Amino acid sequence: MRRAAGTAETVSANRHWWDAEAQDYYAEHGAFLGDADFCWGPEGLRESDAHLLGPLAGRDVLEIGAGSAQCSRWVAEQGARVVATDLSLGMLRRGVAIDAGRPAAPPVPLAQCDGRLLPFPDASFDVVFTAYGVVPFVADPERVMNEVCRVLRPGGRFAFSTTHPFRWAFPDEPDSTGLTVRFSYFDRTPYVEQDEAGDATYAEHHRTIGDRIRDVVAAGMHVVDIVEPEWPEANDQEWGGWSPLRGRLIPGTLIIVADKPR
Repeated sequence: MRRAAGTAETVSANRHWWDAEAQDYYAEHGAFLGDADFCWGPEGLRESDAHLLGPLAGRDVLEIGAGSAQCSRWVAEQGARVVATDLSLGMLRRGVAIDAGRPAAPPVPLAQCDGRLLPFPDASFDVVFTAYGVVPFVADPERVMNEVCRVLRPGGRFAFSTTHPFRWAFPDEPDSTGLTVRFSYFDRTPYVEQDEAGDATYAEHHRTIGDRIRDVVAAGMHVVDIVEPEWPEANDQEWGGWSPLRGRLIPGTLIIVADKPR
């Protein structure tokens, strides 16, 4: 359903939802994501092909909303010093289990924190990124952008992917019923799942493309690229509302790349 959901309710709901979902999420999507690969979204765009973060060797990198830290492991393999963070302890525990199964590779440093309040000093990182983490799951994304800009060094880069805002106007279905506009693109009312008592158990927040860009710019960064991955012919899997049918007709993922001025 769509209803109002404030900051505290959103944080609590999403922390508990991802804690409970961690094992099933990995079982369903782990093979597609890889244990040490960097996938920007359901289309399957890999950072090894996109090169949105720039050179990584020798750089200090932060992943927020890391889930089980698959992307961070790939970043570490490129020679970066990386820290992976997530709101959900359950997702991070899944990450610990993945690291335990890769004894030849050093484990990725993990930290539990809210992406709206990062426990790092100013100007700590050269690169910050999140692939479908944090941004759509907070009621106040401007706080995330401000924190990212704070921990970035001058000249640093931030890149994030999220559900393409255009999708908000359509039912979240992978078949033809998901191809008819039924909602207003400009309706920013969150999508909320709730229990019998009416308490939120999951919350996702919509913003327009303009909103996303304005949040980045207002935080003190400038946008250098906007990527809308096309659905590749080789990808025949469905992932929630993402599917080959919809993916070849309407955008599913939005990636924004921004730099902090020197």
